Amino acid sequence: MEGLDCVASARHIVVMTDAYIDGVEWRTSPAPVPYEEALAAMEHRAAAIHAGEARELVWLLEHPPLYTAGTSADPAELLAPDRFPVYKTGRGGRYTYHGPGQRIGYVMIDLEKRGRDIRCFVSALERWLIASLAALGIEARQEPGRIGLWTGHGSNEAKIAAIGVRVRRWVTFHGFCDQRGSRSFPLWRDRSLRHLRI
Repeated sequence: MEGLDCVASARHIVVMTDAYIDGVEWRTSPAPVPYEEALAAMEHRAAAIHAGEARELVWLLEHPPLYTAGTSADPAELLAPDRFPVYKTGRGGRYTYHGPGQRIGYVMIDLEKRGRDIRCFVSALERWLIASLAALGIEARQEPGRIGLWTGHGSNEAKIAAIGVRVRRWVTFHGFCDQRGSRSFPLWRDRSLRHLRI
């Protein structure tokens, strides 16, 4: 396996497995997956990857409406805390809304095998998403000092993808979400891992 390139309820979980690419399993869930079930599945899979009992996994899914709170979340930032359930995640970042139509990618990668560099992993994930958005004609970019991807400039600037990862025993979990809430996110069609170089 290559390292990262740093230069530039069970009914919801038992779903079709689309492919294995470069030894990484790709899975899509056709219906929204409750957050508690997704978290339990991620934690179980990350432990199995660490133990050498499962392949790495990229899981593409949606959730019912909810907020996740990263380690930097400030309760004062949440304007309607009773609108949807709020889940503390242990991942990086602040609050993120998830809901139907918004594509989420949970990325469970073994950094023990690919290089113990979390910043490199996040940067590679950002570059991979930038290339995927470019395939749709959407210009996205990294911004120094900020996590996630941005589009537009000045008053038209908007965050187009949020990234929040957690690492336990050098296996990543959690991942990214498409802030556009669009079903046209390119990762559902282009599962090439060449941008992530895993």
